[in-house]
Amino acid sequence: MDDKKMGAMPVRPLLLHMAWPMMLSMLTQALYNLVDSMFVSQLSASAFQALSLAYPVQMFMVAVCVGTGVGVNALLSRRLGEGDRGAAGAAALNGGFVYALSWAVFLCFGLFLTRPFLAFFTADPAILADGCAYLSIVTGASLGMTMQFVTERILLAVGDPVGPMVIQGIGAVVNLALDPLLIFGPGPFPALGVAGAALATVLGQWVGMATGFLLVRRRRALPLSLRGFRPRGTVIGEIYRIGVPAIAMQSLSSVMTLGLNKIMALFDPSAVFILGAYFKLQSFLIMPVSGLTNGLTPLVAYNYGARSRARILALVRFALTLGAAIMAAGTLLLLLFPAFFLGLFQAEPRVLSAGVPALRIIASSFVFAGISTVLCAVFQALGASLLSLGVSLLRQVVLMLPLALVLGLLRPALMWACFPVAELLTCLVAALAYRRLCRTKLSPEAL
Repeated sequence: MDDKKMGAMPVRPLLLHMAWPMMLSMLTQALYNLVDSMFVSQLSASAFQALSLAYPVQMFMVAVCVGTGVGVNALLSRRLGEGDRGAAGAAALNGGFVYALSWAVFLCFGLFLTRPFLAFFTADPAILADGCAYLSIVTGASLGMTMQFVTERILLAVGDPVGPMVIQGIGAVVNLALDPLLIFGPGPFPALGVAGAALATVLGQWVGMATGFLLVRRRRALPLSLRGFRPRGTVIGEIYRIGVPAIAMQSLSSVMTLGLNKIMALFDPSAVFILGAYFKLQSFLIMPVSGLTNGLTPLVAYNYGARSRARILALVRFALTLGAAIMAAGTLLLLLFPAFFLGLFQAEPRVLSAGVPALRIIASSFVFAGISTVLCAVFQALGASLLSLGVSLLRQVVLMLPLALVLGLLRPALMWACFPVAELLTCLVAALAYRRLCRTKLSPEAL
């Protein structure tokens, strides 16, 4: 079976084999998120602001799916590493049930909480109308997104990195093709504006979901059958034991975004626009590292289940090198072309004058962020999810928000330095935590 290569193939080509399709597919996902915003910014400034306010909710939805996926993937890979394919199949089916519950929560938000959430941040009727139209669609019709994650995690766990790439790639192409048609309405298509962008997104996700189910069915890598299926509390509990800290960790990005929007707007009225543009760009720049950690997590979990210390350490070293190199490239791009990237969102001259130095300061934090991201994925794969949560909490809330406030009070232009300072300190803490973990969970005596 293909999953055997996860414990036998040389680690460097193995990590690249597992990671590059996910890196490419997630880069594609980030690209169509970026293109969504570029199209919408051509409608009006208020339309772009509506998407910026909706973005933390989308980040939270992704956080729930990614964090749940960490639990499903780690449990699946561990059971496969132990050679128990029946238990692995049970983990996959219960994982699907958990993702269905997640969609039900998103649906309730879309039906009842969209307007109250947006009204907390703006009273502008145009922004409210666009934001409600967009959020109600992307939350209520998010079943495609949640079920797509199930199929990707199953395929990754059995050593098939190409399948997730195909799933996400097809969904991204559908989204990109439908965006201009549904937003601007050329020919027979109605001009739906911001709602059209939301529809293009969810249709792409549903196509990705259908593709994923087809690939899992053809792959037949696990004993999967819904006949007689009953949710198992022990399996779901294990998924959430690993996944809930990961969900909380991923959700911190939403908390950080909301907090920074509130704090930085006190010192610079253009800060909300700059942050909105930055977070769109950041998702594009950091997605390759996210793809890398998606490939790394099942490999570390598998080899931890197989008690292979040397392979785990080699995988982590190589992943840290790749993560730092990728983020260094992102740093170079923002240092050299900040005005170009802000111009993608129709930034006005006033925004450019404040945004160009801001992006350059933020860019200096990228390498530290890449290292911390890789180490947090390692903590999750080794079952130290609370440690991973603590590192992310330190980075995005405990350090980032107070630093932004204090630096902004000292001098508004300094508030952007909260990014590199918080990332550097967090990186040092994560490195020390990993060193300690090597002496405990990964010592020859513990394995």
